[in-house]
This record gives sequence, C-alpha cells and structure tokens, in this order.
Amino acid sequence: MELDPKLVASLRRAIDAMPDDTELRLHLAALLIGAGQRHEGIREVGAVLQADPANAAALALIATAQPAGTQPDEPETRAEGEPTPAARAEAEPTGSPPPAPDFDWNAAESQLADVLGPRFVGPDSGSEHLGIAGDSAAPQGSGESGSRAFDVEHLRLRLADVAGMTDVKQRLEAGFLAPMRNPELRKLYGKSLRGGLLMYGPPGCGKTFVARAVAGELGARFLAVSFADIVDSMLGQSERNIHEIFEVARKNAPCVVFLDEVDAIGQKRTHLRHTPMRAVVNQLLLELDDVTGGNEGVFLLAATNHPWDVDSALRRPGRFDRMLLVLPPDQAARAAIFRYHLRDRPVERVDPERLAKLTDGYSGADIAHVCESAAELALLDSVRRGEPRMIGQADLEAALGDVRPSLSPWFDAARNVALFANEGGAYDDLAAYLKKRRML
Repeated sequence: MELDPKLVASLRRAIDAMPDDTELRLHLAALLIGAGQRHEGIREVGAVLQADPANAAALALIATAQPAGTQPDEPETRAEGEPTPAARAEAEPTGSPPPAPDFDWNAAESQLADVLGPRFVGPDSGSEHLGIAGDSAAPQGSGESGSRAFDVEHLRLRLADVAGMTDVKQRLEAGFLAPMRNPELRKLYGKSLRGGLLMYGPPGCGKTFVARAVAGELGARFLAVSFADIVDSMLGQSERNIHEIFEVARKNAPCVVFLDEVDAIGQKRTHLRHTPMRAVVNQLLLELDDVTGGNEGVFLLAATNHPWDVDSALRRPGRFDRMLLVLPPDQAARAAIFRYHLRDRPVERVDPERLAKLTDGYSGADIAHVCESAAELALLDSVRRGEPRMIGQADLEAALGDVRPSLSPWFDAARNVALFANEGGAYDDLAAYLKKRRML
C-alpha cells in the first residue's frame, strides 16, 4: 500500500504539537506498518510503550507488525529484489542523527602531556582535598531510595576531604562526633545523643558540604531536606511531609537528617500567628521530641544564614541545642577551592596560593564566580585572536578586580546581633570573630 508522504508529514506535525496524544501516534504507526515501513511504525509504537508499558492497543499493534513465522530477533524474510531492512532504514529518514563515534579522551590527554605546560605553580595537589567547603558539587555516593518522595544517600566524604576549616573540624569532633564514635564511653558518662547541631554563618561558606562530611564520618546515611521539600499548598500535606521525612530517617538509621535553611522551615511562631506555617513548626517540634524513642540513630544537623530568625523552641535542650559558627574559608581552603573550580578548565601556570592570599574575606561562591569570570575573559580574548588560549594567572587577577566579596551585608546584620541580641552568650564566637577582624 502506497502511503502519501504529505499525509505522514501532516501527522508528524500534529504529533509534535501534541506528543501525549497516543491515539494519533498509534494511528500513524498503523499506517506505516500497513505500508511496509515496519521499523518506522515500531518506533512510533515504542514511544507509546515508553510512556505506558501496558497500553493494550500498542501491544496488539506490535504483534501485528511481527512477520508471520518469525521471532523478534530473527531476520525478516523478504522477496527477491526487495531491499534489506538495513537498506530501507538507510534510505528512510530516521529523524535523529547517527551516534557520534566515541572519543578516547584518556589517550588524547596522554599524547598532549608533554606539550601542555604545567597547570598550577608549585606542587599540584591533584585530587587531594578537592572536597570543597562552599561548593555545591553533586553529592558523592549512590542514592538509595527511602520512600517515594525522599531519598537517602551513602556518602564517602570525610572531614579530611574538607580543606582548611580547622576550628570547625575540632568543634565538630569534640562536641558531636566523639560521643557518637565511642558508645561505651558515652554509656559510662551517661551522655545522651538527644539534640542536634545548628550550623550558622554567611552564605556560600560550606555548611552543606560540612554536613555531608559529618554523615560520611559517622558512616551514616544522609537525608537532605529543604523548604521546597516540605511546604505544600494542600492543607495538612506539609505536616505529613515532615512526618514522612523522619519516618524515612528512622527506617534508614543510622541517618543524618540535614535541614537546610532551617530559618525558613522553623521560623519564629510569633511571626506566623495566622499562617499555615505555624502548624509546620509545631509538627517539626513534635518529630524532634518523639516521645516513643524512635529517633535513636537519627542525627540532626541544620544550617541557616539567619539563626536569629529560628524559633527559640527549636533551640531548646534536646532539639538543636548546640550552635557552630561556619566562617568564610581560610587561606588553605581558598587555595583548594581555586584548584577545584579550575580542575576541568584549560589553565596554565596558575598560582592558587597567591590567589588565596588575594581573596581574604571571599566566600566559596565568590571564588567560583572569580573562576567563571576569568574563563570568560580568556574565551573573549580567544574569539578576538581567532584561536583558543589557556587561562592564566593574569586572567584570574583581572577577574578579582571585578568580583568583590559578597558577605558585607551579612556581617552588617550579624554585627547588630552580636552587639544587641547576644542573649546568654549564644553568639560569643561571632562576636570574637568580628573583634578579631576589627568589624565590631
């Protein structure tokens, strides 16, 4: 049966406009199969089955498309002089280009090893300390589904993978990790595992990354939760989401539950008197207390840029009763952050240590912006020259002239808190840092 090409083209345009119209797609598939264009017809049926594997009409059409007396993997019988399926497929438009041949990047890199100059000045740390505080790289480890909506992860990170931040590591070790690693001593001294740790500090300085490293250090699974994971427009669904999150953590214990931007999830209830979010905070408090004791093996971490906006009930004993200040990266961490963000770019004779000295007060996010700006400068210069060139130290130092530290607004707000709202010495660490930097 001859098939009018104009009709096929019209049907394809209609399918492109309405890709979810399965009946229209199956009608085209039937026409193609009836006209002898079996491969094209089966491709259309496959698109339907990909979205609906149990579609009865599609399965029946597949059965009719199979030549009589053959199996799916057997060659199709054909009359003398009829083109082979491969020839037909080559002659007919497929709608997609053939796959490009694989390129052996490792071989290319080894061939150019003696041609390209050194990437960094001084000892290149390679893959050491490339776990960077302040960077939002994709999580390591394989995800393991904890429920339909919330997933837990297995992480290979350790605190040793976090460059710099010595004070933060020591505080975590003494106040959070040591009791958990030594159950016998914990039992001897009657140390309870109730309560959690609230990390606070300026944005882009590695709170989320440190939380992942803590989970890896404990050998625990990791469940990250944000405001968007919890809040739902349906009445009562937000509270059910919080309950489900903690149920997933309890079933996957030992598990670290990390509440990111907890000031948005657990705002002060005095500001929420006539909003549904008040019930969300109450549900969170209920799950944290868990009078049944089901939170054994569930470790609580939270992060916020504005701890002064967190409801005071969340910071009572047994909840988030310990606070840890996470400050902008120190010099060692800044050098590692530069290496991390330049690792996949064509750089030559870059001095990360000098760049680290020039970026005192920059956050990890600021340094990522510097690297991006330097790459842009090199790219534009390559366009003007008509040939690509490496990113050099001059590009990065030129980018530093355009990218300034972004943390001043946060420190302005923090200064007022340290001066006028430091009740009970909760922000003594912050006040000490501000005095050391002569910002107080």
